Amino acid sequence: MSNMNWLDEVKWDASGLVPVIAQERGSKDVLMFAWMNREALEKTAELGRAVYFSRSRGKLWFKGEESGHVQTVHEIRMDCDNDVLLLAVTQTGHEPGIACHTGRHSCFFSKFDNGRWTVTEPVLKDPATIYPASPR
Repeated sequence: MSNMNWLDEVKWDASGLVPVIAQERGSKDVLMFAWMNREALEKTAELGRAVYFSRSRGKLWFKGEESGHVQTVHEIRMDCDNDVLLLAVTQTGHEPGIACHTGRHSCFFSKFDNGRWTVTEPVLKDPATIYPASPR
């Protein structure tokens, strides 16, 4: 009997994707949410760096390929339903780490408070200097 391919244990959605949460290993900050397809997960495990699937571009997205803000992956976990992944990462390329394309540490910088959204994290680096070729 052959071993079941570990990728087959993931419950991929109808589009062949699985949601992924990137969490900073040291601080435990939730940095971002993204998607992976089978190839992205396989590359992430192989390279030890986060590789996602960009739905808007329809292709693999090596985190940091444009910004230099790479995520080194220390651990990949799967939830109890096998349909969500959690990456323990070190965010590199800037100190403190920038995971968000807005130039912030985390993509989760808006907090609902008293009936409105409030920005709770500062921009650490101007996105125009991170992505000079493409306005965001």
